[in-house]
Amino acid sequence: MHFAFCNTLGRICTLLLLALAFPHAGRAGDVYIFGGGPAGGTFQFMAAGISLYEPVREIPDFKVKAKATAGSVENLRKVHSGTYAMAVVYSGELYMGRNGLLKDDPTRYANVLAVGYFYGAPAQLVVRKDSGITKLSQLAGLNVGVGNEGSGAYANCERFLSHLGLWDKIQRHPMGYNDAAVSFSNNQLDAFWLFVGFPSGAAVMAAEHNDIDLIDLYQTAEANDFFKKYPFFSKVVIPAGTYKGVDRDVVSYQDSALWVANKDVPAEVVYTLLSLIYTDEGLAYMRRLKKTAEAMCVKDGIKGIVTPLHPGALKFWKEKGIL
Repeated sequence: MHFAFCNTLGRICTLLLLALAFPHAGRAGDVYIFGGGPAGGTFQFMAAGISLYEPVREIPDFKVKAKATAGSVENLRKVHSGTYAMAVVYSGELYMGRNGLLKDDPTRYANVLAVGYFYGAPAQLVVRKDSGITKLSQLAGLNVGVGNEGSGAYANCERFLSHLGLWDKIQRHPMGYNDAAVSFSNNQLDAFWLFVGFPSGAAVMAAEHNDIDLIDLYQTAEANDFFKKYPFFSKVVIPAGTYKGVDRDVVSYQDSALWVANKDVPAEVVYTLLSLIYTDEGLAYMRRLKKTAEAMCVKDGIKGIVTPLHPGALKFWKEKGIL
């Protein structure tokens, strides 16, 4: 009881201090839409988790409302337009979008600014262990789940396989992760692509009904100069035993999932939210919601960010001494 009272008192003090520091931190009734991702995906856990965190819900001056979306690319565009105030976007999409480098889209999404680092999202390609597929070139002519159109998974699958000259050689099936796992288990797919923190629920689901394997992607990417063209990716090892039946380390590459905001969102709104989430209590809450949030911490708050920070984030991370 005493601990609960102290926690409540601490939250009230935090909110009072923020109110005194920023007397105009939004207007009562303001609602800021936070774009997440497909239902059940990690993006949506991040957005919904922040919006539902009790100290965030107690902010008197504004509200945060999570919204399910197609994913990273849609979020980038809608934050740029102001449809969403904040969202989860991959660092790669943000970098390319701000520089007018997205495929068939020369728009420079300069209204989108980075707020903080959530987690690393590794590329994962799931196949059946008895399929004989051990290298990417064997996907030619096969049915492959490539992620939702408009998602970072789809964009990154297209980016990688196009670089290798395989995108137009596979039978592409755009769909969400869980749908892909079901189709894979029904033998409608030979492989499916994930771009998400591990362990992925979809891969776990597939492993319950099939003997699965993952393809090592890093060496193929490096040998084909993929990282020279896309410098925001980094190497990652998916440990043996992450998925049932995959008893070896799998070497892949990853992007960083970032919290972003429209440039016109008041600095004090972003600062206030960071001040509540990046506390011991806030981070513990996020980790209880999703194991992937274990990557969230103050010292890695700007990890993977290669684009400008929102003014509210700049103030917060400077105060934390990591800039």
